[in-house]
Amino acid sequence: MSSSQRIRRQPGLLVLEDGRSFCGTSFGAQGSAFGEAVFSTGMTGYQETLTDPSYRRQIVVMTAPHIGNTGMNDDDAESRQIWVSGFVVRDLSRIASNWRSQRELADDLADVGVVGVADIDTRALTRHLRDRGAMRAGVFGGSDAAAPLEELVAAVKASPSMVGADLAGEVTTPQSYTVAAQGQPRFRVAAVDLGIKAMTPEMMAARGIEVVVVPSSVTSAELAALEIDGLFLSNGPGDPATADRTVELARWALESRLPLFGICFGNQILGRALGFGTYKLPFGHRGINQPVMDLTTRKVEVTSQNHGFAVDAPIGESVETDFGRARVSHVGLNDNVVEGIECLDRPAFSVQYHPEAAAGPHDSAYLFDRFFSLLEANRSVTSGGSR
Repeated sequence: MSSSQRIRRQPGLLVLEDGRSFCGTSFGAQGSAFGEAVFSTGMTGYQETLTDPSYRRQIVVMTAPHIGNTGMNDDDAESRQIWVSGFVVRDLSRIASNWRSQRELADDLADVGVVGVADIDTRALTRHLRDRGAMRAGVFGGSDAAAPLEELVAAVKASPSMVGADLAGEVTTPQSYTVAAQGQPRFRVAAVDLGIKAMTPEMMAARGIEVVVVPSSVTSAELAALEIDGLFLSNGPGDPATADRTVELARWALESRLPLFGICFGNQILGRALGFGTYKLPFGHRGINQPVMDLTTRKVEVTSQNHGFAVDAPIGESVETDFGRARVSHVGLNDNVVEGIECLDRPAFSVQYHPEAAAGPHDSAYLFDRFFSLLEANRSVTSGGSR
């Protein structure tokens, strides 16, 4: 009998801050964990979801009903560890059956102390979160699930909110490292790790870009000393309103006319640097099936997303900023949320979604080509074609 089958016999409980609870069975670690309850609509890629640092301090509910069937391996992780606080599924696979599988999902969760709850009605839970919004929650496994409900609700309400959460420092790399360009290096870019996923520097490296991944605490002086051709701002967890230090880095890049590309959290950072506000979405966008329109080409892309905050900027008009004109470049077709920004007088743009999209889709991979073209154009302007 597998470890996951033994663990699943223990009671499990999910408790929301509004008092609603869902009973099931636990898997992974026993005990208690707290975070923001959010749902992901991806049909595949649960290992990539678990290892995405943007899910720091969140309890992820998978809307796809059958999870764990392909197991876990050493190749698909998007970072150095599992980051979710808790994991909620409808049907945990009894076995892991895939030629690439090396371990079972439940065992990996148990090894890092992540509490999972299975056998609950995730459709009802998702509808509740869509109606009431993402909220604080707790997952309880084993004897912890037997505590009185009122005590568990009180514990959930005492846990920290995602609003005002400054989490980049908790997930960033402790020291800089370099991802070598594939083939002849053409450019050197610094990627600020606010919660970066491994596939992102690989996508740039495949285009001849040497990527120096730097901690979120990096200063503009330290970036200048690297003699970089461009700056990349990664995805990451938390409230962008707390990221003043990174906003100043973006403003430095804009002032220096250094090519800048941001994704997800990086999109919100660029928005703030340009003077726009940010706000919390009711339940966010998470999954690999989110439709977005490029307002320039009118092309619709199916995108991978993971964000609970968005940029507050006018759609359909250019805005004068401290760095010239800027405009919204992409919008989400489900709710008209800003999904991208571009500067018209500076070499800078960003998107709210994930063009690296490890576990897919790959509609938006061209954005790395756009960044490469921006680096080329800027080199021609600033140095006559030589670095």
